[in-house]
Amino acid sequence: MTGEGMTQEERKAAAKQLFEGWRSKAMDEMAEDGSPEIGGWMTELSMDNVFSKLWLREGLDLRGRSLLTLGILIGMRAYEELTVHFPIAVKNGCTLEELNEVIYHATAYAGFPAANNARVAAVRSLRMEGLID
Repeated sequence: MTGEGMTQEERKAAAKQLFEGWRSKAMDEMAEDGSPEIGGWMTELSMDNVFSKLWLREGLDLRGRSLLTLGILIGMRAYEELTVHFPIAVKNGCTLEELNEVIYHATAYAGFPAANNARVAAVRSLRMEGLID
């Protein structure tokens, strides 16, 4: 599924379908912690500017986009986002071995503390999904 040749509304619908297929306990926790009074428009912004415009593009498959996204988030030490994106990566075809390698590789380029932060996020979110013990 790519966004090439789709109208804006078709892209939004395709992005919403993709996003719904990625649902996880970490996503649900993040949603529960939200409030429409603070940042209530964030979901719409992410759908319009991230999922419908980037995740549906040709050039990288979903697995490749997940690996790239994890690397960027690890470098940013974006713990909450990592807890959402590790289960997404598995749903997009990444193996646990590949997730380990992303974390290990990040020690050299993002630093040990950032990689360890990612390890903790991965363990938490993948355990919540029942993907690891």
